[in-house]
Amino acid sequence: MNDFLKKGFLLGLGAAVSGKEKLESKLKELVEENELTQEQAKTVMRNFVEKGETKTEEWGVKQQEQTKKMVEDLGVATKEDINEVRARLTELEEKINN
Repeated sequence: MNDFLKKGFLLGLGAAVSGKEKLESKLKELVEENELTQEQAKTVMRNFVEKGETKTEEWGVKQQEQTKKMVEDLGVATKEDINEVRARLTELEEKINN
């Protein structure tokens, strides 16, 4: 399932890169046709990149949440669970040795 999420992320990243290249091309065209100034084109591109970064961060958070839920659903032991078992094991070993 984790591989599935990774493939989805990479697909989205590819679409974003393709979208950025198309946007750059269109902005260049609009500047050449004097429909946008160079500064306006830079602002549009900067906003596009910032929104992409925000979405990437949101995606990362969602992926972490989904992974955590999947681990919980599968009953996989967490680091905390393992540390608790180690502490109990140490306690039992001390009782046996005394």
